[in-house]
Amino acid sequence: MNILITGANGQLGNEMRILGAQQSQHKLFYTDVEDLDITNKSAIYDYVSNHDIELIVNCAAFTAVDRAENEEPLARLLNALAVLNLGEVATEKGAKIIHISTDYVFDGKAYTPYREIDCPNPASAYGRTKLEGEQLLMQACPAAVIIRTAWLYSEFGNNFVKTMLRLGRERDSLNVVFDQIGSPTYALDLAQAIMTIINADKWIAGVYHFTNEGVCSWYDFTKAIHQLAGIECNVTPIRSEQYPTPTERPHYSVLDKAKIKEDYGVAVPHWYEALQRCVSKLTN
Repeated sequence: MNILITGANGQLGNEMRILGAQQSQHKLFYTDVEDLDITNKSAIYDYVSNHDIELIVNCAAFTAVDRAENEEPLARLLNALAVLNLGEVATEKGAKIIHISTDYVFDGKAYTPYREIDCPNPASAYGRTKLEGEQLLMQACPAAVIIRTAWLYSEFGNNFVKTMLRLGRERDSLNVVFDQIGSPTYALDLAQAIMTIINADKWIAGVYHFTNEGVCSWYDFTKAIHQLAGIECNVTPIRSEQYPTPTERPHYSVLDKAKIKEDYGVAVPHWYEALQRCVSKLTN
């Protein structure tokens, strides 16, 4: 199968490159903004036509959560309108599409893991634009697969794990919030889940959730990062109001993964085991 990966220079896109090299039965085409402008529908149509693309995996997004509050039109262009373009081209060309979304479509006020059937209620510009992208895609391409994820990290780009490794080495002490709960997600494991769906015998459209298993706070996550890296730093737990940000973060963003396991047989490693693998790569 000929597969287009958009946003290929991001965290997930880079992990898709690694896994794609092991997929000899598929031909993968990797693009980022300099190769393909997904805000231009005709450019997408031409690319899909010229390369006989049968499946699109959209890893591209505006992910600067705080910037989105002041740049919502740009965030909407990338997170919603560009997704509509991809969905329309997929439908017109008879291609499949997998799109990556986020826990920010929920307000984070729940106390049990969010299921795909739970009603979204985004509390931020980023969440609003990502939810609109989901809705526009499902209208344009009902056969789409949408995967919501959370707390993504990898050895590529900027992310929480790399930041805490750097700060832990630079400083004697850190303050980290303890009242935001979620499930860290190693981008390589999300990429593996995507590959499992690509290679599945049956295509089952719909919205799915994927993160690593287990839950923790950002404080717990930081302690684990430092422990695995052998970093000695005094980490103090603080409340969210002690670390104000332009965007209110969801206090609870745990996603229920039963559906993706049941429909596609996706294996979901625990977050600590996944973190071990990533930190090992980053520290060696």
